[in-house]
Amino acid sequence: MTQQDINSRKGRLGIAIAMAGMTGLGLAATVQAQETLNIVSWGGAYSMSQQKAYHEPWMEMNGGEIVNIDRSGNALAGLRAQFQAGNVTWDLVDMLPSDAMIACAEGLLEPLDHDELLADAPDGTPPSEDFVDGALGECFVASIVYSNVVAFNTEMFPEDNQPSTIADVFDLENFPGKRTLIRKPINNLEWALVADGVAPEDVYDVLESEEGIQRAFAKLDTIKDEVIWWEEGAQPPQLLADQEVAFGSAYNGRIFNAMVTEDQPFEIIWDAQVFELDGWVVPTGKLDKVKDYLYFATDTQRLADQAKYISYGPARKSSAEFVSTHAETGIEMEEHMPTYGPNFATAIQKDDEFWADYNDELTQRFDAWLAQ
Repeated sequence: MTQQDINSRKGRLGIAIAMAGMTGLGLAATVQAQETLNIVSWGGAYSMSQQKAYHEPWMEMNGGEIVNIDRSGNALAGLRAQFQAGNVTWDLVDMLPSDAMIACAEGLLEPLDHDELLADAPDGTPPSEDFVDGALGECFVASIVYSNVVAFNTEMFPEDNQPSTIADVFDLENFPGKRTLIRKPINNLEWALVADGVAPEDVYDVLESEEGIQRAFAKLDTIKDEVIWWEEGAQPPQLLADQEVAFGSAYNGRIFNAMVTEDQPFEIIWDAQVFELDGWVVPTGKLDKVKDYLYFATDTQRLADQAKYISYGPARKSSAEFVSTHAETGIEMEEHMPTYGPNFATAIQKDDEFWADYNDELTQRFDAWLAQ
């Protein structure tokens, strides 16, 4: 450090001390207003994207501190435990909409008036019309759209015969090789029906019937012997990279990272992607503390900025035109978004109410089917 730097620092310190002496009460009030926000999220690359897109700009603009808490276990269970103990330390929580519905019904969350609390789109469109369908719940506001997709290793198929649809995943004759799929009924039943000719928009109506369930399992029967079932999200990219499988279901962010940062020869089949939402909930009693941050972090530009760091689509329609390039590699991110027009054309929105009603039953049937 130079003598000039030292003198400059001393000068600034002297000014600060003098101001504190003259306006001690005013300075104290300012410091008190800059509260620490305890914000809970998933950790890893996702929390990093929030840190870069939301937290750091907010702290730079408003002062104060944001503590980014990587939760362990289920957020709903953690929130319940804090309320039962009478000591709620979480101010804002990243949660899945299915858990948000339960927590809201239990009185653990603040109801949200979206058009009052959130920013309009740049053209004045209110939030209730700007967020994608299903993104706004009674106590929930989505920030991202992520997808369950099937990807394939391009090196395992001739250049003139590359798969492109979900039906190709079930076509062992034209597209041979092992597949790896999640060891759950969710996604697999939806994809089986689409591969069997059901329109994406009709999938859950068909699954409401016994005939529809049997139809899905019958289609899965056609590839069952060629499937390696995975349970951890890191498995599909590794199996694809090792060419132990030709196709793998995975979270789109995992495949993007493998393609872009590891230069793996993967390609995503966006046909019949099953997309899900993820976003914010406010614990009861915390709304006044976090509403300014929530307004900022869910505006059009901030949701577009998050896509610089992770390949999840913004939950606001108006954000699409502001999605730019990947912060590390500089590649254009638009075509890697689940919500990008061509990718989204045949998308299936995960029906949280359907799975809340039928998950236990269908999981039992799925496990029994696997054991046959």
